[in-house]
Amino acid sequence: MSVSAAASSTLNQFSPEVDEHFYRDLVVSMRNGVLAIDRNGTLVVANDVACRILGLASDDQHLGRHYTDVLGPRHEFGQVLSSAFALSHLPNRSELRLRPSGKVIGFTLSRVMNQFDAPTGAVLFFKDLTRVEQLEERERLRDRLAAIGEMAAAIAHEVKNPLAGIQVMAGLLKRRLPETDDDQSVLNDIIGEARVANKIVVDLLEFVRPINLQIERVSVPDVLRDAVDKYEGQTSSGDVIVKTAVPEDLPSVPEDHTQLRQIFTNLLINASEALDGPGQVTIAARHMTSDDDMAAAGDAQDTCGWVVIDVEDDGPGMSLDVREKIFSPFFTTKPRGSGLGLAIVRKIVDAHDARIDVRTRHEGGTHFQVTLRVTPELDATSASTSMQETLDAVGRGVG
Repeated sequence: MSVSAAASSTLNQFSPEVDEHFYRDLVVSMRNGVLAIDRNGTLVVANDVACRILGLASDDQHLGRHYTDVLGPRHEFGQVLSSAFALSHLPNRSELRLRPSGKVIGFTLSRVMNQFDAPTGAVLFFKDLTRVEQLEERERLRDRLAAIGEMAAAIAHEVKNPLAGIQVMAGLLKRRLPETDDDQSVLNDIIGEARVANKIVVDLLEFVRPINLQIERVSVPDVLRDAVDKYEGQTSSGDVIVKTAVPEDLPSVPEDHTQLRQIFTNLLINASEALDGPGQVTIAARHMTSDDDMAAAGDAQDTCGWVVIDVEDDGPGMSLDVREKIFSPFFTTKPRGSGLGLAIVRKIVDAHDARIDVRTRHEGGTHFQVTLRVTPELDATSASTSMQETLDAVGRGVG
C-alpha cells in the first residue's frame, strides 16, 4: 500500500459524524504541549499546556503570526521548527533546556502530510520534564553520597579530636602569655581557625549520619517559630530583618519536628549570608489543596493537599549555573563556607519524601520553596474499627 493510500485509509477511520469542534477540543485537552505551524511558518495551533510551559498568554492572539514573532528569533523551539521541512529524519523523544527558565523539555517533531503525501505543516509535541530531571538528579546524588559517606565519617571522627585539643591548648597558652598584641592576635587566629574547621567537621558528621525520623503530627507554625528563634540565636546579623506570614490554621503534617526545624534554620542562615549586609528575609506558608504538576507526577495519592513554605530574600540572587549546583555537597560561593548547609537541607527533605525548589526572583533575590504532604489523620475510633476488622478477618481464617 502506498503512503497516500495509507493516509487515505487513515482518514477514513475518522467518523464523518464528528465535526471540527471535536478535534479542536481534542488538541486543547491534551496534557502535552502542542504547537503546529503551516508550510509558511504561521502558527495555527497552540494549546493551553504549550502556552503555560512557554509563558505565553492562553488565548488566540498568537495564532496567524509567524512562529519566530511569537517565540522570538533565538528561541530553542524556533530552531527545532525551522528544521521541520529540511531534515530527512525528525527528532523523536529528544530533550532540550529552555533559557533562561532552565526547564527541561522532552519533545517530538512531526510533519503534517496531506492525502497526496505532501508536507503541509509541522507539529511539535512536548512536555515539561523538569520534575523528572530533578528526581533523576536526586538519585544520582544519593549514589554519590553513599560512596563518600563512610569515608567522610571516618575522617571526620579522626580530625575532630585533634581540633578540640588545638583549641584547648591554644586557650591555655593564651592565658599564660603576657598581654602583647602580636602574641594574642596569633593565638586568636589559631582558635578562630580551629573553630571554623571544627564546624566543618560537625557539619560533615551531620551530613553523613543516617537520619532516624521521629514522625508525629507536627504544627507547621510552631516549627517555623522555633526555626526563626534558633536562627536568631545562632547569628548576630542585626541588620537582617526576618518577616513571617504564617497562618495559625495550617493543617498539621506527619513529619519530624527537629529535622523540619533544621531545614528552615539552614535556609534562613543561607538567605542571611547571601545578603552580605542589610536586607530582608521573608518566610511564608500556605495550604494548597491541589497542584496539577504534583498530581501529574504521581504525588497526589493519599493526600489532603500540601503545605507550601516559601523562604525569600532580597539579595543579589544566583546564576543558573550556581542554582544547578546549590544542593551539591561541598559546593559553596562563600569564602569560609563548608558547602554542606543546603546539602543537609536536601537530605532531610528527601527523608521526609517532601519537595524543595529554588529559583531567582524577577525583582532580585532567591526564592526557596518547600512542599510538605498533608495526609489524613487516623483518629482513635477509625483505628479501633480497623483493628477490630483485622481481628475478625483473622478469626474467620482460623475458623
